[in-house]
Amino acid sequence: MGKINGCLKCVFIFFNVLFAVVGCLLIYAAVRVTGFAFQMSAFGGPGVGWIWVIAIGIFGISSLGIFAACSEKDLFLKIFAGFMGVGMIIMLIFGTVVAVFRNSMKENYGNASKEFADPVMKDKDSRNKLSDLQQSLQCCGVVSADDWGTEIPSSCECKDTQGAFGKPQCKSKPAASTGPSLIYSKPCSDTIFYYIDITFKITLGILFGFAITALMGLLISFLMIHQVKRHDSIGGPSIAMKGF
Repeated sequence: MGKINGCLKCVFIFFNVLFAVVGCLLIYAAVRVTGFAFQMSAFGGPGVGWIWVIAIGIFGISSLGIFAACSEKDLFLKIFAGFMGVGMIIMLIFGTVVAVFRNSMKENYGNASKEFADPVMKDKDSRNKLSDLQQSLQCCGVVSADDWGTEIPSSCECKDTQGAFGKPQCKSKPAASTGPSLIYSKPCSDTIFYYIDITFKITLGILFGFAITALMGLLISFLMIHQVKRHDSIGGPSIAMKGF
């Protein structure tokens, strides 16, 4: 018989396999959103480096947990428990930082002004990225179409005069400006922050969710370590769950 209770061991391995799959899915998601996040980074959006770190970390630690439970080695269980403790602390710290940064971003976008738009419009790369985003996001300018001055780009052209649910989304171009006669009425700052805010909310859910999971993994690891030590000390059979 094994050193660890069979039921506890199966549950532990099952959840580690589950999180290993989650890690693979996060790696796939990181690959898919890297290009879009690169465009958003020009407007203050978060990068995807944190997704890669979390995804690889989850997959690696889950694999370690599976190996530790199968081998029933005290050393590997302690290493896994250490990762759980450190991971829980890191997730809580990152979650707090992300929450503070999200509130700061929300305040900055809520008080969007010319001072916010100027750095974007003065940089050539940022202007090009904004122009690329305008057509897909159906918006024009950072704060307003006036950000482009007298030369409104073709990416601001609005062709669907009714928009979704019959709601008008077009307006006439600013006076004395060149470019399309009808442009998108919505500024890009609203849409950009909408997607950034969704990213922050998902991130907070992942971080605090994994912090709770890490706490549960830490407690179960301690129980398994105790069972292994007790088995090694008395040389007896595996410990039943009801004894704990």
